[in-house]
Amino acid sequence: MTNPRLSDIIGIINKIAPQTLAESWDAVGLQVGDPSAVISRIMTALDPGPPAVDAAIAAGCQLLVTHHPFIFKPLPRLSTADPVTARIFLAIRNNLAVVSLHTNYDSAEGGLNDLLAERIGIGSCRPLTESFREELVKLAVFVPKGFEEQVMEALFRFSGSIGNYRDCSFRVDGTGTFLPLEGAKPFQGVPGIREYADETRIEVLLHAVDVGKAVEALTAAHPYEEPAYDIYPLRNKGKGFGLGRIGVLEKPATVAEYAALVRERLGARTVRYVGDAAQQVRTVALCCGSGASFLHEAKRRGAELFVTGDVKYHDARTAQEIGIALVDAGHFGAEIIAVQGLATSITAECRLRRYEVEVLCCRDEQDPFQVVT
Repeated sequence: MTNPRLSDIIGIINKIAPQTLAESWDAVGLQVGDPSAVISRIMTALDPGPPAVDAAIAAGCQLLVTHHPFIFKPLPRLSTADPVTARIFLAIRNNLAVVSLHTNYDSAEGGLNDLLAERIGIGSCRPLTESFREELVKLAVFVPKGFEEQVMEALFRFSGSIGNYRDCSFRVDGTGTFLPLEGAKPFQGVPGIREYADETRIEVLLHAVDVGKAVEALTAAHPYEEPAYDIYPLRNKGKGFGLGRIGVLEKPATVAEYAALVRERLGARTVRYVGDAAQQVRTVALCCGSGASFLHEAKRRGAELFVTGDVKYHDARTAQEIGIALVDAGHFGAEIIAVQGLATSITAECRLRRYEVEVLCCRDEQDPFQVVT
């Protein structure tokens, strides 16, 4: 096992939550740090505030991974009189890199909205909004007999999905011809003589963004000096990604019962709700963080109740007017689960690559709001 570079961990993070899924106004990815730095200890946190930065430094971490961006807006100046800039200087002085996953993690499959849906009992989820649809291509490659599996395994690392199925391929046998020219070093045959080879044509569905890496993997796994392959653009629709989720409860519950369940499952100190306490609901939508702007979309999609945070007075009135129940779980309460979620995902990906890395969760963050009881 080896210690990865920061650039290796960024690659893992981009697999967990591709930057292409981030909203145009967002600031995600590497915020502070040297991509060539060696990483042996990582901490995950919700906010890049003093509790998380201090805890990461105290724990000897070289990387802090946060959900909320460290640098969200352009900094007008670099002065330690500014709290954010002061933390940037503190991180740099202690060789602490900071990487943030925000709306890309919200939209990603298995990301924060999916974690929240699972936590509060919403199943059969699909995106509430769609801001990105993946582009698919088909790659066809010609492989000599006996080498099909190693080439397919190389390509399956990048395979797209057909519904709930991935690693989809098709192959057919045939005869390939080629004439090695002077200077060639053919896998079979000799220069100057046309060769007839028993080959298998393998077709694999790929994510368009991964084509470059897939071709590199194909070339490394293929026995030919010059593998023959074709890439076809497809009009098939790939997976849709976006903010929020909509799904169904395992069994109907009243608005009041479900609000109580959300409070219990999230360990929130307070949860507010809008609507008829006795109304039975089954179809529920959600959006982690501040998602009240999706109220109308949730209603249009058939949701009877919408879960989010940071609900304002006029948002509550809007919910009443359009006839949808509303649960305010709080911004912190709905998103703090990202800390463990990120740690679990990063740890799993590092183990697959045999990286020697310890991933810690920041336990020092608290909801900034206090409650009068």
